[in-house]
Amino acid sequence: MATIQVDVVSAEENIFSGEAKFVALPGESGELGILPRHTPLITRIKAGAVRIQRADNGEEEFVFVAGGILEIQPGKVTVLADTAIRGRDLDEAKALEARKRAEQAMKNAKTDVDFAKAQGEFATMAAQIAAIARLRKR
Repeated sequence: MATIQVDVVSAEENIFSGEAKFVALPGESGELGILPRHTPLITRIKAGAVRIQRADNGEEEFVFVAGGILEIQPGKVTVLADTAIRGRDLDEAKALEARKRAEQAMKNAKTDVDFAKAQGEFATMAAQIAAIARLRKR
């Protein structure tokens, strides 16, 4: 069976590296599904869940990314994430609190720049909470 090498990295660390049967992630224009021998592509990704079906045991790895760049080359997928957190390390209470702080910051914003910054943080936390809910359903 054909597989594809997948690397998910953030500025802090290498989050995942291994062979996969399938990868799904949130592209800028919608959900992307990647199988071995996918057409080469470079695109931005938005905040959400990266799901990796491992080749060795068929289990699904789950990584939350807060945006970044996806590069697909023959036999290799690279996700360069602004921030990446392993599914098992996600903390719903912290995400809910951060979303609440971002919501408050939007209400108290004095400039358009402050509002846009808070709005971006709110969107990222909302995506993280949705990813946690999706992970919990598995």
